[in-house]
Amino acid sequence: MPTLLSRRCKQLFVPVGLSLLLVSAFASAAGGLLDRSYRPLAGKAPVNLASAYGGDVVLVVNTASKCGYTPQFEALEALHARYKGRGFAVLGFPSGDFKAQEFEDEKQIQEFCTLTYGVKFPMFQKVHVVGADATPLYQDLSRVSGEAPRWNFHKYLIGRDGRLIASYGSKTTPDDPAVVAAIEKALEAPRAAAK
Repeated sequence: MPTLLSRRCKQLFVPVGLSLLLVSAFASAAGGLLDRSYRPLAGKAPVNLASAYGGDVVLVVNTASKCGYTPQFEALEALHARYKGRGFAVLGFPSGDFKAQEFEDEKQIQEFCTLTYGVKFPMFQKVHVVGADATPLYQDLSRVSGEAPRWNFHKYLIGRDGRLIASYGSKTTPDDPAVVAAIEKALEAPRAAAK
């Protein structure tokens, strides 16, 4: 006859087992974060992010041209230039979700980023990053991190394995020592044999 203790263990096992199953499924979904295609800013042919950046460490950022945080473009470009040779990329996604602080026209966005801040890191099509209209990449990033962008220049760091490492709010600058340390640590992970 089962004791009270063994019955309690069985009751605990079911939720714990279910939790482990959910965590495992969640982790599998996180591995495919970059399995999406987006047009380059003002471009026509979609780029599959997993094919182009799989195996790299990636910092995904929702950008805006008319925001108080817009000067972060400079530090983002510096990070990209500093680490791109080691398998790192900043991926910018313009969005007007927060008080419409982004131009409507993608060519205007591209011109602003290039001429004002010398942006050379990859910029992609203008997207929605919050709410029901959020693009699938941002839906997944929000779900996996438990944190949707609250403003422009929210940053998500993705490791070589395609899984989320960290999420940083707008106030955390790209050159913050914690961000730089996380990037450097992620870059130490071995690269996959082939992209």
